[in-house]
Amino acid sequence: MNRSASMISILLVATAAVVCGRNDPSQSSKVPVIDGGAGPCSFELTVFTPDGKPAGAADVKVHIAYGFGGFRRLDLQAGTNYDGKVNFTGLPAKVKNPPLEFHASKEQWVGSATFDPAVECQARHDIKLQKPDAGQTN
Repeated sequence: MNRSASMISILLVATAAVVCGRNDPSQSSKVPVIDGGAGPCSFELTVFTPDGKPAGAADVKVHIAYGFGGFRRLDLQAGTNYDGKVNFTGLPAKVKNPPLEFHASKEQWVGSATFDPAVECQARHDIKLQKPDAGQTN
């Protein structure tokens, strides 16, 4: 009986830690920052669901070709925070095929935003997710 009680109390403490961590606003408001280490530019995104709510835990990806002949490449990927925000820093000012296309997805929804670092090195944009077209792939 004593062993069962101790296992239940350990389980309750672990559950409480997980629940408290999820509801802690200081944890959810930290914007994830992904540093490409390739230049001075940055791009902050806020991703929204089709009904206009922040899309927490959305996946955002970008492929970047830069440098002489576009031989240098970066494939960056990050998840948004609870508020639907993510920040990509260290992006090159000159890319091979501008604009860069950032693709976001969550569950059955997708969306994208473009960014030309030569035009706006420090930028903020929104992506509103929607159901993909039948022919659209990301």
